[in-house]
Amino acid sequence: MQKNYPSIPFERYADDGICHCRSIVQAHMLMEAIEQRFGQCGLELHPTKTKIVYCKDDNRKGNYSNLKFDFSGFPFRPRQSKNRYGKYFINFSPAISNKAAKRIRQTIRGWKLHLRSDKSLEDLARIFNPIIRGWINYYSSYYKSALYPVMWHLDKILARWAQRKFKRLKRRPKRARSWVSEVRRREPRKFVHWQFLQSAA
Repeated sequence: MQKNYPSIPFERYADDGICHCRSIVQAHMLMEAIEQRFGQCGLELHPTKTKIVYCKDDNRKGNYSNLKFDFSGFPFRPRQSKNRYGKYFINFSPAISNKAAKRIRQTIRGWKLHLRSDKSLEDLARIFNPIIRGWINYYSSYYKSALYPVMWHLDKILARWAQRKFKRLKRRPKRARSWVSEVRRREPRKFVHWQFLQSAA
């Protein structure tokens, strides 16, 4: 790329790469050149992952068979966004993938918070905040609203913990959820994701 196509920007992460072409003709030409270069090195392009994608948005209104791709754990595709003036537009951008969101929920379930009634809310925050902070720092870099449902799911789990922790909340899930909401309102800095969810309010 540096030697033969210095005008075409590209990124690489591990064995994945993205090349930014200006036209379909240039994209096909580059793909053929890369395939030939790989062959010289005894390598092959992945038959399904290697593809030409049209980054459709409000400025690029054409159509193509492929309008999305995955890179570094993020699916890139056309999404509805809102600018600082409150106007909606179509933006080609990444967000947390369904697979990653499912993996986070599975991890949260694995914590079995509802069985940790011997711990205080402060204990739980101290134990799990570093992990939650890592998720938010990574997956909220782009289109952070896609991460909101995962963090709300964590609050539902905390409500289940509260039902076992406090006798007055036992068998009262609605009241337990209200209790979590009230604590979140009073102490928004206790859990990292509570600070993050303030922007969703």
